[in-house]
Amino acid sequence: MSLARLIAALFVLFVHTPLQAAEPAENATTGPAPSGLATIDWLIIGVYAASTLGLGWYYSRRQRTTEEYFVGGRKMNPILIGVSLFATLLSTISYLSMPGESLGKGPVNMTTMLAYPLVFLIVGFWLLPVYMKQRVTSAYELLETRLGLSIRLLGAGMFILLRLVWMSLLVYLTAKALTIMLGIPEEEQQEWIPYIALATGFVAVIYTSLGGLQAVVVTDFIQTVLLYGGALLVLAVVTVDLGGFGWFPTEWEQHWDTQPIYSFDPATRVTVVGSVLTFLVWYVSTSGGDQVSVQRFMAVEDIKAARQALATQLTVSVIVGVTLGIVGFALLGYFRAHPDLLPAGKTLAANADEIFPRFIAFHLPPGISGLVVAAMFAAAMSSVDSGVNSITAVVMRDLLDRFGRSPKNDRQHVIAARLLAFGIGAVVVIGSSLMDRVPGNITAVTNKTSNLLTTPIFCLFFFALFVPFARPIGVWVGAFFGTATAAVIAFSGPLVTLLANQFGVDPQLFNVEIDEVTGMAPDPISFQWIAPAAVTANIVAGMLASLLLGGTKKAGQHPMDGQDDQRQGEST
Repeated sequence: MSLARLIAALFVLFVHTPLQAAEPAENATTGPAPSGLATIDWLIIGVYAASTLGLGWYYSRRQRTTEEYFVGGRKMNPILIGVSLFATLLSTISYLSMPGESLGKGPVNMTTMLAYPLVFLIVGFWLLPVYMKQRVTSAYELLETRLGLSIRLLGAGMFILLRLVWMSLLVYLTAKALTIMLGIPEEEQQEWIPYIALATGFVAVIYTSLGGLQAVVVTDFIQTVLLYGGALLVLAVVTVDLGGFGWFPTEWEQHWDTQPIYSFDPATRVTVVGSVLTFLVWYVSTSGGDQVSVQRFMAVEDIKAARQALATQLTVSVIVGVTLGIVGFALLGYFRAHPDLLPAGKTLAANADEIFPRFIAFHLPPGISGLVVAAMFAAAMSSVDSGVNSITAVVMRDLLDRFGRSPKNDRQHVIAARLLAFGIGAVVVIGSSLMDRVPGNITAVTNKTSNLLTTPIFCLFFFALFVPFARPIGVWVGAFFGTATAAVIAFSGPLVTLLANQFGVDPQLFNVEIDEVTGMAPDPISFQWIAPAAVTANIVAGMLASLLLGGTKKAGQHPMDGQDDQRQGEST
């Protein structure tokens, strides 16, 4: 049965029409029955998948060294690198969550872009000048120079875990969206998700393991074009169908959350200040501690090119982010005008994350649906390929090479890297089956998982590069408190439920009550405070522990010391 479903999933995705293209008759009240994805749509998706595999094969024939495989020879085009950075961080999760968030919760999430100027100043003029002086393949090589091997291994280990969880969530959400597009009955969707996840992850892992960073960056550019084009096509179809831009909301919708500028209630799900602060901390932490980002900055020639890549990334993020938020408004207007097209039992408020994939599959003209689904595949692949390539670089450099287990020559090194990439992809597909256990909509689930380790990893670099009195024991203590703080906030609702059920603690102490239907308590602290609280706890605990518990200073050159004007001149 398992093999049969896997074969069926591959057949469905790349060869034929969906398993159940049309919605059951009872799901529609009036109006035309949705048609689902047509043969032309699946042909477009198949051509796209084959093209990415071809690119991977093409670049695999040109690579002879691991430097070419992992950092593209360090002279890649900064515009392409910037687009690749954007595509990596704006995945299928964002492609689905941004429209769903603005449609179902309100527009405040779009205010995160107010943080972009600060992100550019902090990353471009504080972090990059330091990082670009260290021409490394793995970012975590920098940690050993200042704080020793244990901190390097801690950083590498946390990064590997972070990206495995991130990619597992990504593959799960992509597969879940596809079950909606395929018309699989809701009660059977969970059974099909692992097989569709395996089929969709197959292409990304294959071309990544073959082509390395060059294939990843080029396909990321193509994927970004498809992603943005797909969003524009949705806006065009809705605008034509409704005869203009009357779908744009002019007042606060009744089902939207209360989203104030600021609230002293930590349980308030989203505020303007909280959103901007969270995004600022997350973006700086990702740029300064995540191998996915650092590896791309290392792939350009100098600090000027790195800043150009960062500027490109932020510019594209603004354009696409605003567009996807507006897509949510368009879908809201469309289903307000055509309420009969919503399946029975589904509402715009409760099922907002499902609306976009359903619209793509059942309400776009044939051919256009295929392009938009290809864009969704593109968004998934852009994150899977980057994550697999970066994890492979970390495993090779920080584990195998560091402990003398590396292959004997460059050719064997590249072969080993490709095998590792394929194995990592297999772990991701298996891990995706566990992601349904994290509560919340896509935006909340993403914050609860990715922010658990994003800020602790960045804090390792903060201590190594900018705190002269930091000691390994202090950094370990800081990482523990930072990660624990993130976990407590992320799963504060389940934690309150556990305390109430197992130890009789009154949930009212946390200003919440157990829901009689779900048996769970809501989160007493919003997910938007995970990153700011975690980074604060990490830095304060790490500094105090370094001062109180630190022994003699570890021998070794501080990464900021001994840099002459010749290197600094690159920034001019």
